Amino acid sequence: MTTVKISLAGLAESQHGQVKYASAFADEHIQEILLIDGHIIITHNSPNGDEGITARVERLIERFSHGDFGFKENILFENKVNTPYEGDIIAELAERKAIKVLEPGLFIFREPFSSLMRFLDYSFVSKIARRFEGVQEEQYPAVINSHTLNKTNHFTSFPEHIHFVTHLREDLDVIEAFSQTIREAGGWDQEKPLALDNNMVKPNFMMNPSTCYHCYEGLENETLEGDGIVVTAIAKCHRFESKNHSDFGRLLDFSMREIIFVGKPDFVKENRLKSIEYLKELAVEWEVDSLLEIANDPFFTNDFQVKASFQRNQEMKYELRLNIPHVKKSIACSSVNFHSNTFGNAFNIKMGKRNAVTGCVGFGIERWAFAFLAQYGLDEGQWPATFREQYHAWQEKAL
Repeated sequence: MTTVKISLAGLAESQHGQVKYASAFADEHIQEILLIDGHIIITHNSPNGDEGITARVERLIERFSHGDFGFKENILFENKVNTPYEGDIIAELAERKAIKVLEPGLFIFREPFSSLMRFLDYSFVSKIARRFEGVQEEQYPAVINSHTLNKTNHFTSFPEHIHFVTHLREDLDVIEAFSQTIREAGGWDQEKPLALDNNMVKPNFMMNPSTCYHCYEGLENETLEGDGIVVTAIAKCHRFESKNHSDFGRLLDFSMREIIFVGKPDFVKENRLKSIEYLKELAVEWEVDSLLEIANDPFFTNDFQVKASFQRNQEMKYELRLNIPHVKKSIACSSVNFHSNTFGNAFNIKMGKRNAVTGCVGFGIERWAFAFLAQYGLDEGQWPATFREQYHAWQEKAL
């Protein structure tokens, strides 16, 4: 195991975190990544050596350094609250067996965390989604077809996140040989190679990385009536984020509630603005230490700066970030997005003769629960009175 130190001089400090995040995907033999005093410190056992690691990370630095903007913070709203808890909530939850950490980013959730998740989702539906006239609830699969995902440009924008779903070829010899190989090995051995190209079919399905994709797939080639539609759904989403799963709240498998707007430009824009106001109201009502800022998606590809700059300049993405006192950082718990006609074009969704525009507001259920408890702890007596009263009222009527 060796350590290499790479300077981030010349790169805006606001981009250091993005380089650290992306560096986890530079080489599969990287063990740890740290940011210290304007340098990125990488511990690895790569056969490519220090030079190979350095060259790849410097390619990422070069990619992030292009463009004429430095990711200046643009905070639209701030709700500063002095919250009572500063402990390591994940460690406390694990100690109390309220969660079971299977591996970084993968959890089993037990009471009271699991109830808090259900209450939060109920609240996002009842307090925000139902304020939109005619909102319809839908249920989506956990997997998505490769053709559908291709239309969203996910393969070219976020290829590093994709979890592929495949299966053994429909061939008796292949199935029996595979089974015999596992039996002779004494069970599944992660370290032993498997002839995947010979045994497995090319994946036709992926784990769904985003709730709203299925909504657009469901409207493909349709012409909508009126000004548009509002849909809400919750789905299990999956994103592989490598060593970044050790970061607070960065899950491999997570629940995403979304409210999705599909229709005419004014319909989508007006509803998006309403959702921002509803989010701000909720942050104040629940007394969460938070801020709303202009953001961009973590595009991984060479055209990162073009896509990210366009998103920010057009204010297409806002994030509501909740402060995590223990780590002295904030995490994005909700996002409000405007996609213009990107998905309307891709899925041929019509409003009259023109393609529809889309937007959505998303709520990361586990992140909201983690962040709330990171501010207020497990002692309900310390919780904001309004939140506590709403939670107890929900408990009385919930299963």
